[in-house]
Amino acid sequence: MSNDNSAERRRFSRIPFDSMAHINSHEGELHLNCHVIDVSLNGILVKRPSSWLGKMNDDYSIDLLLENAQLVIKMEAKVAHIDDETIGFTCHHIDLDSITHLKRLVELNLGDEGILNRELTALIHS
Repeated sequence: MSNDNSAERRRFSRIPFDSMAHINSHEGELHLNCHVIDVSLNGILVKRPSSWLGKMNDDYSIDLLLENAQLVIKMEAKVAHIDDETIGFTCHHIDLDSITHLKRLVELNLGDEGILNRELTALIHS
C-alpha cells in the first residue's frame, strides 16, 4: 500500500459499518448487495464481489443502503485499492443530501465533534 493511502487513512476515520451497497461501473458492470466493511467521509471499503472485473482508478457509482434501503447515500467514486478480499473506493463526488447523511453517520460513530470537524476541514481542503 502506498504512503498516500496511509496518510489518507490518518486524515479520515474509518467507521466499521455492517451494511450493503450497490456498485455500478460507468461501463455497465453491476454488483448488487455488496457487503460494506467500513465507511469514512472520503470513501468506502467493501468485500470484493466474486465477479469483480474493475481496475485501479475505474469510476463507479455507489449506493450505500441504510435503514433497510429506506435511506441511500449516493456517491461517485474511484477504485483506490484492490486486494483478494476487499475493494477501497475514494469518493470524488457526493450530493448535499448524501454528504449530510454520511456526516451524521460518522458523527454518531466517532462520538467526538472535534475529530469530525478536523476531518470535514481535511475533506474540504483535499
